[in-house]
Amino acid sequence: MIRLYYHPSPNPAKVALFLEETGLPYELVPVDTRRGDQHADGFTALNPNAKVPVLVDGEATVFDSNAILLYLAEKTGRFLPPDTPADRAAMLSWLMFVATGIGPYSGQCVHFRHYAPEPKAYALNRYDFEAWRHWKILDAHLADRAWMLGGEYTLVDMAVWGWAGRVPYILGDGAWDALPHVKRLFDTIQARPAAQRAEALKERHAFKPVVDEDARRVLFPQNARLAG
Repeated sequence: MIRLYYHPSPNPAKVALFLEETGLPYELVPVDTRRGDQHADGFTALNPNAKVPVLVDGEATVFDSNAILLYLAEKTGRFLPPDTPADRAAMLSWLMFVATGIGPYSGQCVHFRHYAPEPKAYALNRYDFEAWRHWKILDAHLADRAWMLGGEYTLVDMAVWGWAGRVPYILGDGAWDALPHVKRLFDTIQARPAAQRAEALKERHAFKPVVDEDARRVLFPQNARLAG
């Protein structure tokens, strides 16, 4: 039985979507990152980076959501593009674009927009600019194609969907107006039964709903250095 170590945030969501799309049986293992579960010895033995998600499939342990998507796609033979050098190159390029651009810059934009103490104008300006730049690249790419890799729904679309649902929180109110093609992709995937099942997973466990001072200590351990 596959085990998915999960928190209701963008990166675990995309893996849950893939599992729901394929119907692979899996066990959901909650990791409440606002309570510090990700720092427990049992979890860091699976992922030394102390991040969700992690997928355990028999003897295989995979961390990083995009690596997990690729692992599952290759395991099942599902949601991959045609097996040609050009199509595989496009898949890897856009999957890594999400992994190294969309995710990190969106995450940092959220941090400085919603959680960082003042002064933060310089940092917020940088990460807001970079987040917008990456999302606008995606929007332009989707202007003349239904899916990220052209005519078929693939793991790359799932990778985008995981973060796209947070676009207003990342970029601010009205952001969807500037990203109509990303919004169309998100709405199309969101209407799929598998996406609705993946969204419903967050109701299975009582995850901590607020970011209080205790949560800040475990989410942002770097702040301890400021008190020294």
